[in-house]
Amino acid sequence: MPARNASPPAASSDDHDSPWKEALELYFSEAMALLAPDLHAIIDWLVPVEFLDKELQAVLRASAPAQGRRHADKLVRVRLIGTTS
Repeated sequence: MPARNASPPAASSDDHDSPWKEALELYFSEAMALLAPDLHAIIDWLVPVEFLDKELQAVLRASAPAQGRRHADKLVRVRLIGTTS
């Protein structure tokens, strides 16, 4: 039986951001259709999208000194309809 004056368990260091980012990668088209339908309509979905997380992390590291744990959002390269590169 726990002591009456026991302190609460330490805050969990669970990473709640990563599952959302993974889901966004899996359902990127659907997320764009729901959240930004005008953008979804002009993306050429026949061309695979590229997730550029490592490139974004490199830019963030170079732009500011680290101050604790940092998280970057997702960076995605898409091709628009009617463009060739």
